[in-house]
Amino acid sequence: MTSFQPAAGDTPPPDAVHPRDSSPQTPTSVSRLNETIRDFVQKWGAVWVEAEITAWNLRGGHVFGRLKDASGEGMLSFRMWSSTLQRTSDDLKVGDRVVACVKADYFVKTGDFSFTVTSMRHTGLGDQLERLERLRATLRAEGLFDPSRKRPLPFLPHVIGLITGERSDAEKDVHRNAELRWPHVRFRTIHAAVQGDRCVPETIAALKTLDADPEVDVIIIARGGGDPQTLLGFSDEKLIRAVAAASTPVVSAIGHENDRPLLDDVADLRASTPTDAAKRVVPDVSEQRALVQQLRARARTRLTQRIAHDIAGLEQLRSRPVLRDPASMLTGRTQELWSLTTRGRDVVRRQMDAAARTTAELRASLRALSPGATLDRGYAIAHLADGVIVRDAAQAQPGDAVVVTVGRGSFAARSEGEIAESGAASAGDSPT
Repeated sequence: MTSFQPAAGDTPPPDAVHPRDSSPQTPTSVSRLNETIRDFVQKWGAVWVEAEITAWNLRGGHVFGRLKDASGEGMLSFRMWSSTLQRTSDDLKVGDRVVACVKADYFVKTGDFSFTVTSMRHTGLGDQLERLERLRATLRAEGLFDPSRKRPLPFLPHVIGLITGERSDAEKDVHRNAELRWPHVRFRTIHAAVQGDRCVPETIAALKTLDADPEVDVIIIARGGGDPQTLLGFSDEKLIRAVAAASTPVVSAIGHENDRPLLDDVADLRASTPTDAAKRVVPDVSEQRALVQQLRARARTRLTQRIAHDIAGLEQLRSRPVLRDPASMLTGRTQELWSLTTRGRDVVRRQMDAAARTTAELRASLRALSPGATLDRGYAIAHLADGVIVRDAAQAQPGDAVVVTVGRGSFAARSEGEIAESGAASAGDSPT
């Protein structure tokens, strides 16, 4: 860039003066200074840094945060655009140790200096996290994370088994919050390493000891959080399978809300923090007392309403005429009963009269058709000795004994033989 060469006696404009050529007589402008700084910063290009995330704010899909050195002496602000965030596979949060690719930006108009992150990942955890995800998929396929395997926690455990670090804040949080909710709660605590090589074997041994104790109703495995590297022990396959095989319900209280070791998936209940575990395992005595009072009040109200309803119903029944004067029901029905009786008597009488007339008619018809009536008119019936009725005169031979039946009785006779036609004709005018 060519320096401005003013003529003798001329003062150059500030924008034309390079910052390194400035002087009290020939100052440069703020814009020219900012442009010079921007040009210098842009020459740096992208830089990889290792640091810890101390701020992580998501606004409008973009991240605005801060990074600091492990020593805490160096710190920088950064922004990560949403497109970069979508390409980032790691679950990043405050407290994570990361390696980030940053590019310096200097804004000419405002003079602000910032860094844009183009890539970010956990420090040294890439392969480990990949193995954990493969293990998570394997255990899920085996059904160890199936919700149907989750055992319900007891309403009020007699003894709570606690596995945590010795003299740790997690132990204090669990005890303090549980005792605040239920003062008579009892604990059986076994201290174990919560990170490092001793974490898995000591936690498994403590779990087996508490699981074999018949007085322990629920087991809490608690730790006060940490970076992903220190939580790897709680994703160990041996520990996960030991928890799945336990007969006592297990509560995982590892880390903070964003920490998700495999223990969270296999446990019967995941608590976000040790404090949350105490609140979820032990009921609040004040809430339970308030609930009992509420249930008593509801029962009293329902019982009072039921009694009042039954009393009102009873009074309503008692006020009805039939119960107020039971005889009125019979009195009111007397006339109806008398009328029905009279009608019944008349109907029976008419039916009997009709039946008597019908019987007389049938008797008269029967009498008219009866052989006895014919005999009463003077006719007779002649029987031979063998009982055969004589219908033809030729049947009775001379000398045959004949029984003659008339209207009143019978008498014996003897046949004289067949009478001549003339005699029979003269004798037929009157019955014999």
